[in-house]
Amino acid sequence: MDPHDIDLNELEPRVLDWINADPDPKTAAELTDLLARANCDAPDMATGSRDEALLELHDRFAGFLEFGTAGLRGTLGGGPNRMNRAVVIKAAAGLGDYLSEQLREVEDIGVVIGYDARHRCVDFARDTAAVLTAQGKKVFLIDSPVSTPILAYAIRDLAAEAGVMVTASHNPPQDNGYKVYLGGRLTAPEATGVQIVSPADSEIAAAIAKIGPARQVTRAESGWQVLGPEVATAYLASLKDLDAGPGTQQVADQRAGLRIVYTPLHGVGGTLAQAALTQAGFLDVHVVAQQEHPDPDFPTVIFPNPEEPGAMDLALGLAEEVAADIIIANDPDADRCAVAARDSETGEFRMLEGDEVGALLAERIAGDALLAERIAGDALLAKRFAEGASVPPQSASVPAESASAPPKTPPALASSVVSSRLIEKIAAAHGLRHEVTLTGFKWISRVPGLIFGYEEALGYCVAPEVVRDKDGISAAVLLAGLAAELKETGASLFDALDDLARMHDLYATDQLSARFVDRGAITATVDQLLLEPPKTLVGSRVVEAENLDAGFRGLPPTAGMWLRTEDDTRVVVRPSGTEPKLKCYLEVVAGLTPEASSAEVKRVRQQAGERLAQLKNELAELLGLR
Repeated sequence: MDPHDIDLNELEPRVLDWINADPDPKTAAELTDLLARANCDAPDMATGSRDEALLELHDRFAGFLEFGTAGLRGTLGGGPNRMNRAVVIKAAAGLGDYLSEQLREVEDIGVVIGYDARHRCVDFARDTAAVLTAQGKKVFLIDSPVSTPILAYAIRDLAAEAGVMVTASHNPPQDNGYKVYLGGRLTAPEATGVQIVSPADSEIAAAIAKIGPARQVTRAESGWQVLGPEVATAYLASLKDLDAGPGTQQVADQRAGLRIVYTPLHGVGGTLAQAALTQAGFLDVHVVAQQEHPDPDFPTVIFPNPEEPGAMDLALGLAEEVAADIIIANDPDADRCAVAARDSETGEFRMLEGDEVGALLAERIAGDALLAERIAGDALLAKRFAEGASVPPQSASVPAESASAPPKTPPALASSVVSSRLIEKIAAAHGLRHEVTLTGFKWISRVPGLIFGYEEALGYCVAPEVVRDKDGISAAVLLAGLAAELKETGASLFDALDDLARMHDLYATDQLSARFVDRGAITATVDQLLLEPPKTLVGSRVVEAENLDAGFRGLPPTAGMWLRTEDDTRVVVRPSGTEPKLKCYLEVVAGLTPEASSAEVKRVRQQAGERLAQLKNELAELLGLR
């Protein structure tokens, strides 16, 4: 935008009104300085500096930071289009009004609040607690940095009506966010402790829009209940039997003999992950020292996301130094899990794709009848809500068998529409249901009878009766258990993937993405694809070209397109929900027999990789991404 097109006479009164209503001296001063620079006509003031200030102010006041199904997420700073105390206070007040409207007959509306270690997290969490307490809500504040799975667990454990997690997950250091979860009477028992979906998002947004200036919102000085380490202790106890095995000395020796390198990427998962792994019997864990402790500046990585190039370099270096068997990483709020393993043939480490990890975990849970049976359903929680209890006793202290179980929904595996279709084959082989959902755990976690759900972006729900969300800690425990068993037989996670390919054919996936400055250009690119879909892809005729916005296979409408060819190659094109990116999810399928040799599997895998590369190039040309 040209700064000369900005009308400062129109913008300045809005900036001053916001400054006057800002409860935070820091962001008020920040905006005051920007306004002074935008107004400055001094000859020693560089034109570029004035223009930059104008553009920055225009962007900060372009609208109110949008509240959607991901809650709030944005860059820290003053103004309505940034993450700051004023925006959070108004959001908390709107959320509280929404809860009061939905639960008019409920006396104690419980809300759990957690936060990780990003900049301003403590302020945002305590402001939220102060606003909701002043409204008469029963507020539980986890008053130290915790992982997102801990917050999701606490909502279920305390039978709260809602939860707030202050985090920007794996976004850059200058960002922060505000995730909202619902529970109790506001959702079905199987969806307790799940992030909001429509229409709750628009209803909360409408309530926020009615809130006046932040300085006028009443905040309590005290009155909320502080939760301490007991929440993490209860969460760990709930994982104790997650993947305990038969409890033999053989299992203990397997696990003690697995050498793990772990990194929390400067996030909050370090202590919790180490405790969970130790509890499960993994005693040889080496933590990347430079990334062990929470640091909101994430000094050793460009982006604190294990998928990003370079993020795992320190872990890979340590793994070579200590001769590790596997590497496990969490993102900063520990709801995602990445794993790298040594290839049995080359001896080199390779990161597993999210779809590969999803397939391994799906097979491990579906193939273990006792584990699947333990996970299936949540009879105790369902009974509590059916009886209308306001805040039932903590689930960790009451055995599930004490409740008479309602009829169980048949167990299911679930995955998002952009994830690999291999999980469908795994579910069918074990006689289980499989459900496809829209992208995001707010959808995956709602599947009735869920025993495992995943999406390709390193998100795995392996214990839905504990955390009805993606959980990088419990996933790490399960992956380590699988790696230990395989190591005893001289095999690796990659060998297990080859075995799955022999059973179900080889499913190879990849991504193509492009970042846009103008979000409108993303919409235009998708619209053009819908208008003129390709006739062929990598030489195979396109037999399905479906508009996801038309309710693909009964799913709620969403922007994007599904393409499938005669040889079962699949492409999903959609805008990212959290970044200005267009994302394409690619999958090719190659046939294999159960008797295929290692050499044959290797050859077919290489061919599939070449076909994926060809498909990626073809799509880049088609979408104008080159």
